[in-house]
Amino acid sequence: MTQDKVSFGYEDVAPEEKTRRVGEVFSSVAAKYDIMNDAMSGGMHRLWKDRFVRRVKPQPGEAILDMAGGTGDIAFRMAARGAEVTVADINQDMLDVGIERAMDRGITGLSWSCQNAEKMSYPSRSYDAYTIVFGIRNVTDIPAALREAHRVLKHGGRFYCMEFSTTTWPGFKEIYDVYSHKIMPQMGKIIAQDEESYRYLAESIRRFPPMPEFERMIREAGFANTRVEAIFGGAVAIHSGWKI
Repeated sequence: MTQDKVSFGYEDVAPEEKTRRVGEVFSSVAAKYDIMNDAMSGGMHRLWKDRFVRRVKPQPGEAILDMAGGTGDIAFRMAARGAEVTVADINQDMLDVGIERAMDRGITGLSWSCQNAEKMSYPSRSYDAYTIVFGIRNVTDIPAALREAHRVLKHGGRFYCMEFSTTTWPGFKEIYDVYSHKIMPQMGKIIAQDEESYRYLAESIRRFPPMPEFERMIREAGFANTRVEAIFGGAVAIHSGWKI
């Protein structure tokens, strides 16, 4: 793949083309996003997110930026622990779903902002923690997004990312490949009336760097004390690092 191309699923496209097409994917799936998450993971994504927030350890009064936080799943959990959460997402349709969910649940005090993870408008050293869950693989320039995460964190701030990864369980990879490439798009077709978007999401998981490579990218962005916690045989991983 040449340097002027990035992956969009199994295709290699121009960076601006990926940004546009990812935007279309999430605008398309926004209304059914949470229902599909439950269907695709058998509800396990809720347990993964609970575990993730326990690792972040949000504290009352802390300023936390939840990037790609669209529908509010992570933000609601952190706000319940007293953190002051800013929810940022490049896709306004996803943010609109999150805002509506917050209103329905009577959750107040969250800030919502349309932001590009690669170039945010926030001042440097603004946040105690930066979180991004199942979002970094959809970013066009991942190293740029990691550098931005480092920039907006205060000294001593922490970075936490949860993303799909490469399973290490013997025999499970083959089963997971069949599930993600065959079943997941069909579920998207039936539940969300959108087969192609879920085909892209499955392919994007396969193109995402393996755990050791992504940990290296986090270190190269300036983070120290990086750590990887594999979940579900490595199908999901929590990555963390500190700005020191």
